[in-house]
Amino acid sequence: MTYVVIDNCIACKYTDCVEVCPVDCFYEGENMLVIHPDECIDCGVCEPECPADAIRPDTEPDMEKWVEFNRKYSEMWPVIITKKDPLPESEERDGEAGKLEKYFSEAPGEGG
Repeated sequence: MTYVVIDNCIACKYTDCVEVCPVDCFYEGENMLVIHPDECIDCGVCEPECPADAIRPDTEPDMEKWVEFNRKYSEMWPVIITKKDPLPESEERDGEAGKLEKYFSEAPGEGG
């Protein structure tokens, strides 16, 4: 099992999760985070830390696409281990439907 970040993170990018991760398996894109599924040790400490409820175990239904999505971008984006401020639009975008199609950016974040 692994944990993955889903589209609820897009345009919010809360980073509360990265501070509690014992193996530094979060990677930063321009407007979201992902988890490297091969580095995640399935401890689950990140899941309750996410204000946007964007972290899920891969055992939930229809998570296969998110495992591959997280794998793809974790190999392209820099690791993030330090908490940062969320994106300015995070409160208004939290819980919005269709965020992957509307807002997702493949651009890497700064990491750090």
